[in-house]
Amino acid sequence: ADVFQSHEEDDRKVRRREKNRVAAQRSRKKQTQKADKLHEEYESLEQENTSLKREIGKLTDEMKHLSEVLKDHEKICPLLHCTMNFVTIPRPDPLPSCLPR
Repeated sequence: ADVFQSHEEDDRKVRRREKNRVAAQRSRKKQTQKADKLHEEYESLEQENTSLKREIGKLTDEMKHLSEVLKDHEKICPLLHCTMNFVTIPRPDPLPSCLPR
C-alpha cells in the first residue's frame, strides 16, 4: 500500500509541476504580449509627437511671416491708421460739430 501511495504522490507532483510550467509559460506569453502592445503604442505616440512638432514649427513660421506682412501693411494703410487713432484717442463725437447750428 505504501509503494502505491508514494507512486500516486509522485504522479500528483509531476502533474502539479506540469500545470505550474504551463501556467508560467502562459503568464510569460501574456506579459510579452502586453509589453509588445505597450511598445507599439509608444512608437505610435512618438510618431504623432514628431508630426505635431513639425506642424507647430510650420505654424510658428507662418505666424512670424504674417506678423511681418501685417507690420508692413500697417505702415502704408491709411484706413488702419485712421481707425487705430480713432480707437486709441477717444475724441468727442464728431457728429454734433458737423450739424448746422
